Amino acid sequence: MRQIVGISLLLLMTACGAKPVEGVSDAQISLPAVPGRPGAAYFTLKGGERDNRLLQVSSAQVIRTELHESKMTNGVMSMTAIEGGVAVPAGGAVKFEPGGKHAMLYDINPAVKAGDKIKLSFTYADGRVIEADADVKAAGDAGHAH
Repeated sequence: MRQIVGISLLLLMTACGAKPVEGVSDAQISLPAVPGRPGAAYFTLKGGERDNRLLQVSSAQVIRTELHESKMTNGVMSMTAIEGGVAVPAGGAVKFEPGGKHAMLYDINPAVKAGDKIKLSFTYADGRVIEADADVKAAGDAGHAH
């Protein structure tokens, strides 16, 4: 019995000391309601062992992207470009979601349709590039209207 308890404690201590893994989860793209207008990408960034900074999101299926943030000020919603990237704290998470931070996607390949998956590349200040597949949603699906 003592051996089982000892092994369990060792496993628990090892799990608690696990190093955070940098990554991207829950990536989704909301297509524009009007063809030719920009779409938006939403996702969660997971910080690794050190603080980092997301500088760019890109895709072979998109001509140009910009990091933006929507804010409500005095009852008026406004959207501004984020200059200098987005801080991603070590071991933390940063959500890009409707009504907050998001990546604007300009000139999405017209062949991309709802139900597809496209690859997004996330470029960080330390030179690391992480890729993630994003689910493509029609405008307004699942509350992701922009």
